[in-house]
Amino acid sequence: MTNREDIHVDAFDGPFPHLIIKNFYNEEELDLIWEELNFYTKPNKLLEAKDYGGVVDATNAKAVILDDVYGDLHRDISNILTVNRKLFTSGVLDVFADIHPSCKCAPLVNKDVTKLRYYHDGDYYEPHTDHTMPFLAFSYFYKEPKKFTGGELEFPEYKYELECKHNHTIIFPGWVEHAVKKVSIEDSDYFAGMGRYCVSNFMCYRDNDELDKDADDE
Repeated sequence: MTNREDIHVDAFDGPFPHLIIKNFYNEEELDLIWEELNFYTKPNKLLEAKDYGGVVDATNAKAVILDDVYGDLHRDISNILTVNRKLFTSGVLDVFADIHPSCKCAPLVNKDVTKLRYYHDGDYYEPHTDHTMPFLAFSYFYKEPKKFTGGELEFPEYKYELECKHNHTIIFPGWVEHAVKKVSIEDSDYFAGMGRYCVSNFMCYRDNDELDKDADDE
């Protein structure tokens, strides 16, 4: 799948269903994303795992949940929360849905949480699942030329890993165990932001009581 923005989508049914999207964001969108990434890579912006709901014993990478910062009323203030709606409007979830019957409901997701995470020297995330979320989308960014090594997205159960390339997005089911290999950067200040950024979308459905309310209203 390609379009005039040079998005390229590769669909894989093994070793588990997943989608890799290359050049997902155009230059204008990337500029907006970087404005916010640079802002959050400053002192006292990103949080420890215990403060953003991360698995404390599994990761030392800092992050922030953008939905918690901006809430429902002020989402438009965030460049990332605005630009990443592209996940739901570009048709990529329709492509993902066609990979395997277990992905069929992906275009029906109507709720998501966006987390911005930054990996610097020595940062990692041990194997875990996000089994409460039907689908995950990870978008990767880093300053070029690339200064770090490591940081691959690893799927230990399948002996499979993916290099996290700039402006690439991967979508896969939340039940798939995944990890991030340790990042290494020599002679780089944390706040220079030369590490690995991941904008994660945890995609699900509205609570059943909300769906029931909608049914009552119709």
